[in-house]
Amino acid sequence: MKRTFIISLLCILCGAVQAQKITIKTGIEVLKEQNFKCLEGKRVGLITNPTGVDNNLKSTIDILHEAPNVNLVALFGPEHGVRGDVHAGDHVTDIKDASTGLPVYSLYGKTRKATPEMLKDIDVLVYDIQDIGCRSFTYISTMGLAMEAAAENGKELVVLDRPNPVGGLKIEGNLAEDDCISFVSQFKIPYLYALTCGELALMLNGEKMLKDGEQCNLHVVKMKGWKRKMNYEDTGLQWIPSSPHVPHPHSAFFYPVSGILGEFGYMNIGVGYTIPFQMFATTWMKANEFANAMNALNIPGVVFRPMFVKPFYSVGKGELLQGVQVHIMDYEKAPLSDIQFLVMQEAARLYPEHKVFEKADKKRYRMFDLVCGSKQIRERFSKNHNWEDIREYWYKDVEDFRKLSKKYYLYK
Repeated sequence: MKRTFIISLLCILCGAVQAQKITIKTGIEVLKEQNFKCLEGKRVGLITNPTGVDNNLKSTIDILHEAPNVNLVALFGPEHGVRGDVHAGDHVTDIKDASTGLPVYSLYGKTRKATPEMLKDIDVLVYDIQDIGCRSFTYISTMGLAMEAAAENGKELVVLDRPNPVGGLKIEGNLAEDDCISFVSQFKIPYLYALTCGELALMLNGEKMLKDGEQCNLHVVKMKGWKRKMNYEDTGLQWIPSSPHVPHPHSAFFYPVSGILGEFGYMNIGVGYTIPFQMFATTWMKANEFANAMNALNIPGVVFRPMFVKPFYSVGKGELLQGVQVHIMDYEKAPLSDIQFLVMQEAARLYPEHKVFEKADKKRYRMFDLVCGSKQIRERFSKNHNWEDIREYWYKDVEDFRKLSKKYYLYK
């Protein structure tokens, strides 16, 4: 009996190890295989953060710094900094990196675009950051502005490609519109755009989507083994939190579930609790009633569970809240960004005294519009608090974008 148990346990453990087998090579792995050939003889500036690691979790900073044929001369820090030691929204300052002694220039402080002074001793900028596939996550804005800076200053830009953690098929949301271009909607792409950062860079360049139609000298180091149908867990790669509230690979799926609504501070969306972006809870909601209402909508691939929480910080800190946890049962079927609008709809129907656009801070309207990429979403929805009033607008650009973006696919 004991022997059988041990054998069974070993089989389970072996299966777990096998399930974690890495199936792809990211851009930095391929660059190593190529012995850094595209960087030889050039002075290199690296834009990265803690997510920039190889398959063994060694930092791209240290890899390039130690490579005998690479002259790494400067680092550039996006939101949260190159070592991830800056809180969300806080400015990143110019410092020296403690490990390498290299200067670190901030791309999330006084400027978000590298200046001529920052670039004067650099020949090539290298970008290596794990994105989450959502327009409002600021790293792709940093990448695009780096492309503009490279074009303006006659520098080369190399993108070390990484997986889109929600895969390369799911597209949701309207294109960002002229009056809503900002650091959280820097380019005219959908909210979920189904491209890797390398593919997106090729599209920004190829379609002249950078400022004034500029194009940079761009080189993408492709991954090996990645497929569009893969989500992050399919890759076998370890996940490095891409920001404090994106701690797990599945967090990339939940960020678009509630992030737009989260701009209001109208409900707790799990930030300040243990499941960021995975819940909706307030003092005035009734958990079982709301879960029943949401489940009655029969949203594909999603189940809502009633829950009672007391957040540690953020919205509702220290208060007993009621609401629902979102459980994504089928990632392929689930319409991720729809969920928050349906939550707003059902909250308005069940608790009319708490309609979001009658209770939310009007000072946050502009930020809501920027993240949506359009004022039309707020203006149309606020009339009746009904998802059907905006569904067509939200999805109006999806198929055209899918057709356009296919020109830039690097992977099947």
